[in-house]
Amino acid sequence: MKHKRNVAIALVLSAAAGFLALQNVSAPTPDTAPPTAESIVTEPPVTEASVPEQCAYTWAYQDAPELTQKLDAAVKALNPDASGRAQLFGENCGYADGHSTFGVMETDFYVRSPVNDLTDEEFLGNWVAQIMPIVSKIPREEIKGNYGFVEFSNADGQVFIRVPIQKYMNEAQGKTGAELFRMFSNAP
Repeated sequence: MKHKRNVAIALVLSAAAGFLALQNVSAPTPDTAPPTAESIVTEPPVTEASVPEQCAYTWAYQDAPELTQKLDAAVKALNPDASGRAQLFGENCGYADGHSTFGVMETDFYVRSPVNDLTDEEFLGNWVAQIMPIVSKIPREEIKGNYGFVEFSNADGQVFIRVPIQKYMNEAQGKTGAELFRMFSNAP
C-alpha cells in the first residue's frame, strides 16, 4: 500500500515539475519580443459552421528552405566545405480526420564543418565567432517563433557546441576564441 502511495506521489510531483518547466521555458522575457502566432495548415482550415475538434499535440520539426539557403550560402563563403541549415521546431496538432497544423515555437540553425581537432578551443571559438553574426543579422521577421540555437558539429556529425541565439546576442557579441567557446561549451 505504501509503495502505491509513493508511486502516486512521485507521478504527481513529476507532472507538476514538467508543467512548471514548460511554463518557465515558454514565458516571454523582457529582452525578447513575444513570438507571433504562426500556423502552417496542411489541410483546409476549419470553417465557421463546423464544430471545433480536439487535437493531439506532438513535438515536430519542419525545414526552413529560405533560411537554409541564406545560411548555407554565407557559411560556404567562409568555408566551401562547411554547410548550414535552418529548421523550425514546434508542435503538430493532429486531428482525428488526419489533417494537422504546425505551430512554430522557435527557429534553430545547424552548421557542419570539417573540424578535426575538437580540443582546439581557440579555433572552434573563432569559427563560432564567424558564424554567429551571420545568424544574428537575419531580420527578426524572418525568424519564426522565438530565437532558438545554433548547433555546431564536425563532418562526422559530432556536436561540439550549441549556442542559444538570444544569450549570444545579450552576452557574447564581440567575444572570440577560447573565451567564446568556453562560454557555451559543456566542459567543466
